[in-house]
Amino acid sequence: MASSKDYLEYILDQLLGLDEISYRAMMGEYIIYYRGKIVGGIYDDRLLVKPVQSAVDFLPDVKYELPYDGAKKMLLVEEVDNRDFLTGLFNVIFEELPEPKKK
Repeated sequence: MASSKDYLEYILDQLLGLDEISYRAMMGEYIIYYRGKIVGGIYDDRLLVKPVQSAVDFLPDVKYELPYDGAKKMLLVEEVDNRDFLTGLFNVIFEELPEPKKK
């Protein structure tokens, strides 16, 4: 099942307080970038983030989910209606995210 553009727009609206949020469509889903680093993505209308330790520590109830068959597990973000929580999560995990690969 592909993610809806409406759900993507809702998540992007929740992240309006952050600079340099971008996305890229990929096979019906969306990869989310923060200041050039991949934070996670939207898969089947679920926001999933990379399972870095700072994200595990920040999330109140850690739930691992597969974005798609054959992928590595990611963390499900359930508090998508809380703008402050989402921006806080992205800010907390940014430093721990890997740098983008050079092309």
